[in-house]
Amino acid sequence: MPVGRPVGLPFGRHEVDAVRWPDVAGLPSARPGHTAVARLLVRRALRTLSLVAPEGGGSAGAGAPTMTLHDPDAFYRRIACDGLIGFGESYMAGEWDSDDLPGVLTVLAAHADDLVPAPLRRLRPLWAHARPGGDRNTVHGARRNIRRHYDLSNDLFAAFLDPTLTYSSAVFTVFPARFASLASAQHRKIDRLLDLAQVHDGTRLLEIGTGWGELALRAARRGARVTTLTLSTEQAELARARIRSAGLDGRVDVQVRDYRHVEGRYDAVVSVEMIEAVGAEYWPSYFTALREALAPGGRIALQAITMGHRQMLDTAATHTWISKYVFPGGLIPSREAIAEHAGAAGLRTVADNGYGRHYAETLRLWRERFTAHRETVTGLGFDTVFQRMWEFYLAYSEAGFRSRYLDVRQILLSEGTVR
Repeated sequence: MPVGRPVGLPFGRHEVDAVRWPDVAGLPSARPGHTAVARLLVRRALRTLSLVAPEGGGSAGAGAPTMTLHDPDAFYRRIACDGLIGFGESYMAGEWDSDDLPGVLTVLAAHADDLVPAPLRRLRPLWAHARPGGDRNTVHGARRNIRRHYDLSNDLFAAFLDPTLTYSSAVFTVFPARFASLASAQHRKIDRLLDLAQVHDGTRLLEIGTGWGELALRAARRGARVTTLTLSTEQAELARARIRSAGLDGRVDVQVRDYRHVEGRYDAVVSVEMIEAVGAEYWPSYFTALREALAPGGRIALQAITMGHRQMLDTAATHTWISKYVFPGGLIPSREAIAEHAGAAGLRTVADNGYGRHYAETLRLWRERFTAHRETVTGLGFDTVFQRMWEFYLAYSEAGFRSRYLDVRQILLSEGTVR
């Protein structure tokens, strides 16, 4: 199949590489009755939300985003078998499109808890897929899961991130923000975290989750001695090159190392949007590692995506589209879960501030840049299904923050449990 295609041309399941994308190229087996129920429920939900009549027999509400179903039978069949996984795979297969993808997903996210009638929601365990045992974040599994996302290609991430190569929420001063402001907004976020952790000249800093090294660089310029950990070999290589280029390799030590194998004690620990990749089973190990790495009187600054506690519990054992295609083994925690596990490890929450609106804006800018650089992405060898998957991922995430289903927090922890 062709690696990519110009935007706007038709795309269908028959063009999907079945070896690379088996569950997108093929349709799951579904009982006719199940598909009929899915058709009824989805049509009812879309009509209620004024998105669009699925088979084109109607119109969306004034100014509302719209969905266009190119293959309704396949769309309903996937949802009948695989729920939201099927919904995402149907988009990847080109079976539906939207004139405003994040808009459609924002409406759906805002009504996530009432799209399915209450009696049927109780049956969720009967149809939801369990998470694959192979995605568990054991020491070996975590490295494999991280590489599946972060080792795709440094050039891929460079195609949509700003020049700082920062892959986490920025902090803006104006809305909406222009792309040119994203680098300064990322520096603003990093500086807030470093200030929260009181990083200054002479600070011994541990960073868990290197990314491509921008926070380590910023901390080293303050005079800190930085040890930064990653499981991604591609990230480590580029981070080291950037640090050498800045003349700061004497101040920053980039290690390919699991957080469970931290050595030494530090005045400050910073971890940015890494807890989401840990997995609920290993949150006790994560917070214990943070606590044991902290020197007396030290401070821990976390940046974490969060969701409501009940939503987290519903998601914890469920295989989702995101866990299947984007972040295997991951789970977004709730604020309650963070406080509980931090407290059990002997840490107390000193500050906890949210700014979800800023992440929605960050994701919008990433998505717009990604779609503007399709030709570059295609040239890197990423096919149309991957590009639709990535666009769906960015829009899906943006919708989570715009609807307030998700939030992002900057949290300060220190020694001592709350009394």
